Amino acid sequence: MSIKLIAVDMDGTFLSDAKIYNRERFLAQYQRMKQQGIRFVVASGNQYYQLISFFPEIAHEIAFVAENGGWVVDAQEDVFNCSLSKAHFKAVVEHLQTLTDIEIIACGKSSAYTLKQYDEAFKAIAARYYHRLEEVDNFDNLDDTFLKFGLNVPDTLVPQMQQLLHTALGDMMTAVTTGHGSIDLIIPGVHKANGLRILQARWGIDDSDVVAFGDSGNDIEMLRQAGFSFAMSNASEVVKAVARFEAPLNNDEGVLGIIDKVLNREAPFN
Repeated sequence: MSIKLIAVDMDGTFLSDAKIYNRERFLAQYQRMKQQGIRFVVASGNQYYQLISFFPEIAHEIAFVAENGGWVVDAQEDVFNCSLSKAHFKAVVEHLQTLTDIEIIACGKSSAYTLKQYDEAFKAIAARYYHRLEEVDNFDNLDDTFLKFGLNVPDTLVPQMQQLLHTALGDMMTAVTTGHGSIDLIIPGVHKANGLRILQARWGIDDSDVVAFGDSGNDIEMLRQAGFSFAMSNASEVVKAVARFEAPLNNDEGVLGIIDKVLNREAPFN
């Protein structure tokens, strides 16, 4: 057995709740990964420009499956991006704007876009996840390639909203949960597993040689696909039911603990 790829979700998985990680420990691990020929992939629902900010030392040489699989970048080279048709973009926006209790972020390749009318608290939070974020009067006539939508929803309404969105938009978009009060609308079939599949084909890596970590609904396809799938101890029960293994809490550097086992060829990697 030879592990050739490690893929990590970020929020609730690789990052602590304080949105940090043990950089010194990880960078030492990363050097050992390179020595052992193991690829490292960041697979997140977040914006590419935000994700690279977490890895300034190595962003130029690792791969990113950003925007829930909507945009795949390998060592700064564009490998894949989806593109929502203008007709579907318009139809989705029109439906979303009939709903109450949500704020909308349209996620483009050049930037993300949200409405000026939303309250400042929401926009401040959104800016943490979207390092390129433009405030616009409306979503008409935006000139960009659109990858997905991010929706801010009250926690208590997430299950209900997910079902409503599936019923209304299921032929155009898939609604996936990404964590507390957040739903992403992605193009059907364009998810993290698809992004990993593209990279694996590029590198000649089988599913059986992949280790993947996640905690939320948008990680399920990736965890089903990976030979060694780890749900975080803080993951939802739905995610734990899909994964083959469980990693310690994100706040306890759970991912880094399992990476040590990979590098040292300890169980279950021996």
